[in-house]
Amino acid sequence: MEDVLEVYQRPYDPLYPVVCIDETNKQLIEETHIPYEPGHPEKVDSVYVRNRVADVFVISEPLAGRRETVRMHH
Repeated sequence: MEDVLEVYQRPYDPLYPVVCIDETNKQLIEETHIPYEPGHPEKVDSVYVRNRVADVFVISEPLAGRRETVRMHH
């Protein structure tokens, strides 16, 4: 682990960029709304519909101060 941490201490070199990648996935859900009646507020049902899953990737170049997020649905 210490060898990896040393990489972050290197000076910025555009020919050899330090690039970090992280990923996660998130379940996308759709809430079910119960229509309101006059005099009663709208309600949200506790049951939800699973919509899809999205993979989220974060790519960063910390020494250059750049980052990008990419989202892919499936």
